[in-house]
Amino acid sequence: MRVSYTPDYFVPLPEKHPFPMGKFAALHGLLLDEGLIRASDIVTPREADWADLLLVHDRDYLDALALGKLSRQAERRMGLPWSQALVKRSRHAVQGTLNAAFMALEDGVAANLAGGTHHAFPGYGEGFCVLNDIAVAIRVLRRSGWIRRAMVIDLDVHQGNGTAAIFESDPDVFTLSVHGEKNFPFRKAVSTLDMGLPDGTGDEEYMEAIKPVISGALDRFACDLVIYLAGIDVLAGDRFGRLALTRDGLHRRDRFVLEEVRGRDLPLLCLLSGGYAESPGKTADYHAVVHREASGITFPRG
Repeated sequence: MRVSYTPDYFVPLPEKHPFPMGKFAALHGLLLDEGLIRASDIVTPREADWADLLLVHDRDYLDALALGKLSRQAERRMGLPWSQALVKRSRHAVQGTLNAAFMALEDGVAANLAGGTHHAFPGYGEGFCVLNDIAVAIRVLRRSGWIRRAMVIDLDVHQGNGTAAIFESDPDVFTLSVHGEKNFPFRKAVSTLDMGLPDGTGDEEYMEAIKPVISGALDRFACDLVIYLAGIDVLAGDRFGRLALTRDGLHRRDRFVLEEVRGRDLPLLCLLSGGYAESPGKTADYHAVVHREASGITFPRG
């Protein structure tokens, strides 16, 4: 499976900052060590064009990002301290998602070893999300005629409020979010289909909840690309999670999504989204689950 990755996905953060920035390099190394990807499978993204970012984000916001003129309130909402390196890193991640989307359309399945920044709105960043890579990729692909309709399956524990808001009135983008009902964001946006789960939901209850929702959406909505946010913050013990999936449950979830989407011969793009285990290395190990599951399934080529 081809993937997008660059060392520029990493940017230094203040000591004790809760975002596990080291997970990107750790995941890259882990996938190579396990033979899940080869060096020839890795496509290095450049920085996304500002013109592409303007398909989703407001010019005033992008100007403030580029020039370092975000207010303190805006930085706090974003959850990350502004720096030129952060802007560069965020643009690389957006282009990584766009590249991986093209690869998924060509190969049937592909991944970005970053991405899934679903809390970013047109005019501001939020919840460790600076730019909405999902929305930018969809709009660039539609502008160029590569796709007409897309589905976003967001299984991060936090609702994809930015993505939902961006596409709320767009009938050609189906946003599906299964998340912790009482978790961040506490004021939810409106996805095409939302399912909120109670704190402490475990493997069996989780799978019983998502199976009919995902299968039904794929049956009803004809699309050209599925974007899967394989957030691992659904796991028991995650710092910001509050659900209770086991590692086996995570494997079952990812295997189910892969089989449902690729069994319909739909191109599938996998993104990291959130995960906050006890260390960046452990977080990367959990993020690798979707890659391990993909390696064990024979897919038709897209």
